Amino acid sequence: MNAEEATVHGRTEARGSRPLRIVLVDDQALVRAGFAMVIDSQPDLTVVGQAGDGAAGLDIVRQDEPDVVLMDVRMPRIDGIEATQRILALADEGTIRPPKIIVLTTFDDDDYALRALRAGASGFLLKDTLPEVLLESIRTVVDGGAVIAPTTTKRLLETRLLPHLDVGDPPHSDPQPATPETDATSAGGVAPTLPEGGESASSEVSASALSELGTLSTAGADAPRAGASRLDAADMRRLESLTQRETEVLVLIATGLSNTEIGERLFLAQPTVKTHVGRILMKLAARDRVQAVVFAYEAGLVGPGR
Repeated sequence: MNAEEATVHGRTEARGSRPLRIVLVDDQALVRAGFAMVIDSQPDLTVVGQAGDGAAGLDIVRQDEPDVVLMDVRMPRIDGIEATQRILALADEGTIRPPKIIVLTTFDDDDYALRALRAGASGFLLKDTLPEVLLESIRTVVDGGAVIAPTTTKRLLETRLLPHLDVGDPPHSDPQPATPETDATSAGGVAPTLPEGGESASSEVSASALSELGTLSTAGADAPRAGASRLDAADMRRLESLTQRETEVLVLIATGLSNTEIGERLFLAQPTVKTHVGRILMKLAARDRVQAVVFAYEAGLVGPGR
């Protein structure tokens, strides 16, 4: 058994030998067939349902409660962004077990990517993604990570579109805060499988790359200064509910720092950082660190020229 097979075997064992259940939602039957063939070739993954539009996908998710949904964007009746919002709204209500959603599209569009992440998706990939990257992305989001197509990430970094795009109203949820036993970098982290100082050829967003999206508003992290905010009244109240320390941690999350780096910057122990991150996600009603980053940019805490 090689290292990759051992990792897959270990993940499957941790789930009690139950394969991850995948639902495919795409209006092209051949695309669904191709994804199903790739996914079903893996011992730890299985396709349990397929749908040709967002409305049918919503019904299948209600019925089968998968672990992961691969969601197309452009579809009849209900598009992928709205379907993602509706599925996660059901999860928030406790109607279904919350799945992870990866939005897949032919169109390498930044607006799609940001809307998908704000809707609650854990990933945004292009349909020409390599099979091995798609498979690892599925496992990554189940482990609590987030994945974004590398070309999309590169453009966001180069053009710094994040604070300027209208990505709609954020979903409202009440995620559980991280505990000292749970590493928030791997539970909803931006690059959970990337070791400290390591590199990855996958589509995950590295902390060092994400940090280029913006700079701290001041030379130090102790007094972040808000710029032009695009938050509505409800989100402003969420922002104001953060303590000064939590705001400092949010700024550092938004600039791409890992928990370890945040601890070093603020001279905090790792359990303390994890607790702060968990409380930030809870107070901002953010599903993961990716949504916290979007929140920080829209709040004007970080951004171009700051």
